[in-house]
Amino acid sequence: METAVKQPLTSLQLELLKMFSRDIAETDLLEIKKLLIQYFAQKAMDLADKVWEQNNWNEKDEIKFLNEHNRTPYKLKK
Repeated sequence: METAVKQPLTSLQLELLKMFSRDIAETDLLEIKKLLIQYFAQKAMDLADKVWEQNNWNEKDEIKFLNEHNRTPYKLKK
């Protein structure tokens, strides 16, 4: 029986470590961070758009979502 060994770093983290194994300027680091943020934000927006289209939601649904209260009720401790 094989036991899977959990790697402490993700494949993305390992690839970034390889790419940036040398010193880079602080300004370059900030630009790279911005690029990564934009990339993952766009992926999230694309997924949200896909879900929106799959459910045929419209502006009325959007207003309903904005006014809903979906918080989990917590039991009061005595």
